[in-house]
Amino acid sequence: MKTYWGIDLGGTKIEGVVLSAPSPEAVLVRKRVDTEAHLGYEHILGQIIKLVGILKAETNCEPEKIGFATPGTFDPVTKTMKGCNTTVLNGMPLPQELSKRLGVKVEIANDANCFALAEATLGVVPEVAPDFRCVFGVIMGTGVGGGVVFRGLDGNALVLNGLHGIGGEWGHNILEENGYPCYCGKNGCVEQVFSGPALQRYYKDISGQELKMKDIVERHLAGTDPYATQTIERLLEYFGRAISTLINVLDPDAIVLGGGVGNVDLLYTEGVERIKKYIFNNGILHTRIVKPKLGDSAGVFGAAML
Repeated sequence: MKTYWGIDLGGTKIEGVVLSAPSPEAVLVRKRVDTEAHLGYEHILGQIIKLVGILKAETNCEPEKIGFATPGTFDPVTKTMKGCNTTVLNGMPLPQELSKRLGVKVEIANDANCFALAEATLGVVPEVAPDFRCVFGVIMGTGVGGGVVFRGLDGNALVLNGLHGIGGEWGHNILEENGYPCYCGKNGCVEQVFSGPALQRYYKDISGQELKMKDIVERHLAGTDPYATQTIERLLEYFGRAISTLINVLDPDAIVLGGGVGNVDLLYTEGVERIKKYIFNNGILHTRIVKPKLGDSAGVFGAAML
């Protein structure tokens, strides 16, 4: 029996899944172990091997290949990991080590790419754009990231990792000149304009109050807080600008909005109108802007689909 194996390497948990078919309904087994990253790189490798052993025992199957979603990027030039929130992974040859110790071929992509791949193959995209050629998966949460998926000539969906391993990293394009400083060294990155924390910081700067994103949206909709309205207007306007540049470059069939900020319903109405304002197509937009379907399962399912 052909099986699909995926591992989602998170900061606190490592989740594994084995599918009997490329479908979210075809789960043979799904298990988690603690990452325990504070114990170091070798310990994380040991936890992964432990998890794969559990999956093998419960399915009585052997993988031909295992896909991994990681909290960072594999640099194809240096052959090491970079940009990982689990910092002990940075500078390490993770896929080579995993392939050697597990005895199988390993495919690796960052969590945003796996989100995009999962939604393109198993999630919402087959419902709205089943014959897609290109899908962009957006993460707008604590940070802003993204992933690009193309349909290959053989009909299979392929992640665009890129020459430097940074395909889809739209969160670190400059959107606001002289904006808030970003950890990447630039100012005014997309991530510093409309990630959740960036919007909450902006609201605090103009109002003197601290509010969660949910409350800012509610106050805007109620029309009771001009500072909340100013914050949401900032979100919508810059969202339109940033997404329009993605469409101008890639012209995808669908864009899936993940992350907490992606739950703001106004993005799918007023936000779409702002995209039309900036797109290089005389204000005409056919790209489907949609909510994801798989939720927290996207990472591990996307890994399996690698």
